Amino acid sequence: MGLFGKMFEKKVCSVCGGEIGMLGNRKLEDGNLCKKCAAKLSPWFTGRRGSTVDEIKAQLDYREDNRRALEDFNPTTTLGGETKVILDEDNRKFVVTRASNFREANADIIEFGQVTGVNVDIDEDCSEEQKQNSQGEYVSYNPPRYIFSYSFKLTIHVNHPYFDEISFDLAPSDVQTNPDHPLPMDKKPDPMTCREYKIYKRMGREIREALTEAKKQARDEAVAANAPKSAVVCKHCGATTIPDRNGCCEYCGISVQ
Repeated sequence: MGLFGKMFEKKVCSVCGGEIGMLGNRKLEDGNLCKKCAAKLSPWFTGRRGSTVDEIKAQLDYREDNRRALEDFNPTTTLGGETKVILDEDNRKFVVTRASNFREANADIIEFGQVTGVNVDIDEDCSEEQKQNSQGEYVSYNPPRYIFSYSFKLTIHVNHPYFDEISFDLAPSDVQTNPDHPLPMDKKPDPMTCREYKIYKRMGREIREALTEAKKQARDEAVAANAPKSAVVCKHCGATTIPDRNGCCEYCGISVQ
């Protein structure tokens, strides 16, 4: 078969067995993936081309387990803007999603203890504003004038089998601090005088602080649960017992606190 024939050769999805259209193939390390199966993968997953068919099948199994687990996810706090960080503080879990319905979107459930760090990056940029001279050419002002803008990106680093970070923009577009009044470089305005700048900076800080504190609590609880416990006498049944992780007597089940 020549090159032209191979281009139009029908391909079959190595996962579901369905036929793949001309522009619908998603290459795997040892096979092919259709658009329908690819759409079921985690939105934070970036290693598709280097994954084997078996690895993709394993992830799709995980995604179905995640969908079922979302039925018991109980939102208690919602942070963010277009992209939301939704916390289930009772079960020490959270999801990150742009979807209006996180269950329909099958947002990945992350445990607080899986968080390894949270970064908020604010990047500054400037674009020169020019004017037209008498010949209709665009030339610089003297001194040059600029419009200053800022982007806000939040990255949650996680210990997860299918991705190691969740990164998204806090603002839907760059925030311009002086869009109607271009200024020389030495006259750059203080961004904290811009309402939008303060909103997105505060939003990033709130998410970072919430997840950092949640991570700390989860780690402290894990350490406490694994720490050796001393035997005590239960005031209810009189037995000498080592309390379980909930502080209850191993014999009568009542709290020894």
